[in-house]
Amino acid sequence: MPRRTAAVTALALAGLLATAAPAATAPTTARTAPAATAAAPDIPLANVKAHLTQLQSIAGANGGNRAHGRPGYKASIDYVKAKLDAAGFTTSVQQFTSNGATGYNLIADWPGGDANQVLMAGAHLDSVSSGPGINDNGSGSAGVLETALAVSRAGLKPAKHLRFAWWGAEELGLVGSKHYVANLPATERSKLSGYMNFDMIGSPNPGYFVYDDDPVIEKTFKDYFTGIGVATEIETEGDGRSDHASFKNVGIPVGGLFTGASRTKTAAQAQKWGGTAGQAFDRCYHSSCDTTANISDTALDRNSDALAHAVWTLSAGTTEPPTGDTYENTADVTIPDNGTAATSSVTVSGRTGNAPSALKVGVDIVHTWRGDLVVDLVAPDGTAYRLKNSSGNDSADNVRETYTVDASSESANGTWQLRVQDVAQYDTGYISGFSLTF
Repeated sequence: MPRRTAAVTALALAGLLATAAPAATAPTTARTAPAATAAAPDIPLANVKAHLTQLQSIAGANGGNRAHGRPGYKASIDYVKAKLDAAGFTTSVQQFTSNGATGYNLIADWPGGDANQVLMAGAHLDSVSSGPGINDNGSGSAGVLETALAVSRAGLKPAKHLRFAWWGAEELGLVGSKHYVANLPATERSKLSGYMNFDMIGSPNPGYFVYDDDPVIEKTFKDYFTGIGVATEIETEGDGRSDHASFKNVGIPVGGLFTGASRTKTAAQAQKWGGTAGQAFDRCYHSSCDTTANISDTALDRNSDALAHAVWTLSAGTTEPPTGDTYENTADVTIPDNGTAATSSVTVSGRTGNAPSALKVGVDIVHTWRGDLVVDLVAPDGTAYRLKNSSGNDSADNVRETYTVDASSESANGTWQLRVQDVAQYDTGYISGFSLTF
């Protein structure tokens, strides 16, 4: 959603946040960090859209499309693979032949997890030859890619093994995914606990459709959307027409999300979801106008977050909690809109020597536009360590991160501060919590 459009939409929430966040009064507490189950992070919409911009550029440089057998498809594979390789995934490119041309599947495995229980998430990366294929299916491909990168950023240690995939030649009849499944030995097929498919998740006149195949996967998605107040319907338009069918046909549990293609949105659906009744969910389906302008930011954001939620939940993922003694302040501190910096303080005492070279700084900030925020850790002697810069491209909300700071030159004891400044107008929030783990 555009920067200031989102800001106006968020004004009511911002007012609530401002009135709900009193000044810090709670004392610092010291504790030993317990193990905890990690919730899925918010997937930054700006990051997902940046991938779409790259796919659009690739199509533009290669005849206007990213279709099977065309140079734009191979360039798309190379772009995604480079991102995953840099993030620590083990990637492999599987080749096949269709219509006399070489096709490619990209498979990316995240190290760790039970190799006998493999959870997959995938999307087809090819477009039709008539356009760049940004909603169909850059949207699903970008959502899966950014979720995979979020796994890397979180250092996720799931109970199940995680595998992500980008399929070729889906537009020619699920060719790439069929090839993958057909060449997967029976012993490896039996290890797949589920496959989730994301084919068109940013339609410009969107619906919110959930596959009704595996009941566990279906409930996971429905529970997520219920939690954010969005009604869903069972997906029927693409049933059997996308890559999940290749897995379903050999008995692997499947599920997924869809925002609609050429079918027409009904009046009841428009009342439920907004948008325009009597118009296709995607008027640019399989057309040259399926560009970056053919995307609903709201639908793309919601579905990308739902995708991550399912990956975290169904893989039973946890992140390694910091070990050692933790000092925290859980009092709310209001962050003035485009104003002076707010601070939350933690007092450390009774330790000897300096702080560690890998001081863990836990940050929990509730905010309607995190791109406005500059975040510093301030040591007892006044030295500031930058944790986060402001960014006009960071359109997500909230900052819930653990940062690592080399504070070995600082005395451990004293009052440490988390300093947060909102450097632009129209957005409001508060510091919800701040912790240091030695």
